Amino acid sequence: MKQNSGEFKIECNSVWKIFGPSPKRILETHGRSKSRAEVQEETGHVVAVKDVSFSVRTGECFVVMGLSGSGKSTLVRCLTRLIAPTVGEVLLDGQDVARMSRTELQSLRRFKVAMVFQHFGLLPHRTVIENISYGLEIRGAGRRDRTKKAAGVLDLVGLVGWGDRYPHELSGGMQQRVGLARAMAVDPEILIFDEPFSALDPLIRREMQDELLDLQNKLNKTMVFITHDFHEAIKMGDNIAIMKDGEIVQIGTPEDIVAKPVDEYVRDFAEDVPRYKVLTAGKVMRQRSSLEFADDRRVSKDTKLENLINMAAGSDRPLAVVDDSGEIVGEIDREIMMRAMAAN
Repeated sequence: MKQNSGEFKIECNSVWKIFGPSPKRILETHGRSKSRAEVQEETGHVVAVKDVSFSVRTGECFVVMGLSGSGKSTLVRCLTRLIAPTVGEVLLDGQDVARMSRTELQSLRRFKVAMVFQHFGLLPHRTVIENISYGLEIRGAGRRDRTKKAAGVLDLVGLVGWGDRYPHELSGGMQQRVGLARAMAVDPEILIFDEPFSALDPLIRREMQDELLDLQNKLNKTMVFITHDFHEAIKMGDNIAIMKDGEIVQIGTPEDIVAKPVDEYVRDFAEDVPRYKVLTAGKVMRQRSSLEFADDRRVSKDTKLENLINMAAGSDRPLAVVDDSGEIVGEIDREIMMRAMAAN
């Protein structure tokens, strides 16, 4: 994951989605003051997304995490108006998706945004290379150009030599690589993932997570990633939004959510996460030190504690913690690390 530029690529402002025959009327009479269960019981309408606001910076991987029925998949479909919000703004590069014409919306989906789904969505009668090039075909690219582009992406996802095979000849992990390659072939600015790895076996899932992180480091795309798995959320996300009953309960970095859950719902997710895999040196350090440190005793403030265990264990002397410019901003030693990892 790369540092973002500071520019907002995606902004959601007070987005609501209510399913039923009179959603706007129900929003005014019930939605703002009553719970999702009360609205459904009294009116038969379903509040799928409730007053959701968040921003995603260019180059960021923003994870939306929640259990089944939390509203996360409905929310992500509002981003490209596959589902139209009842009210609220969805801005992509400052443009309101709700105000886009049909032509503008088609252009958005063909050129700016690509989606990767849980069940791959591959066309069974097409070869791997034909599946990957499908988005380019829809754009109107010629056969030679789209095949060349698809072959390059095939290499990027580690499927060289499989271009002439059909989906039924591939494992689940390989099929998901094809789905990812198809999204990347159109070179979108925004990638949206809706639980892309949840159908895979645990070992393959971790492998795909690692590969996607490697690709993100190379390509620096803006990504929105949907998951029900908290461990996946903290591994993939620069920032995480946790949803419950259509609402966002907490937004923060993985270490903020693990270290400072806002309520019992979030705490239940965070309690079994090894803190040393999430917390960074900058989060737990003792503020600025006057000691002198050798170059090999300096670590970035963004270094995870799990990567400092051997260094800290090998000496009684503390490690200097430095900022992005190399200036010492604090120190960390074995005692600090042990306290941080043991804290509830």
